[in-house]
Amino acid sequence: MSARIFSPAKTAMQSGKAKTGLWVLEFDPETPRKIDPLMGYTSSRDMKSQIRLTFETKEEAIAYAEKNAISYRVQEPKESKRRQISYSDNFRYDRRTPWTH
Repeated sequence: MSARIFSPAKTAMQSGKAKTGLWVLEFDPETPRKIDPLMGYTSSRDMKSQIRLTFETKEEAIAYAEKNAISYRVQEPKESKRRQISYSDNFRYDRRTPWTH
């Protein structure tokens, strides 16, 4: 039984950073998923794949895993690179690329 501890990134539907500071402990699948031949659904007998525990800090998640003898791996979050863009830069006379229309 192993688990992954990570901090989820914001979804594509989010413009802000709400609910992104939490840490999640998610169990790795123990059995592979199977495709139902009749309906085509994917299913699994692994009930631990449905468990998703959230913690305020990474240290709390690690302490929980160590207390319950769960082997774990930690994935550090990637920092987002944000460019500062201004609408008025579209109309500058010294643009790098010429205005096309």
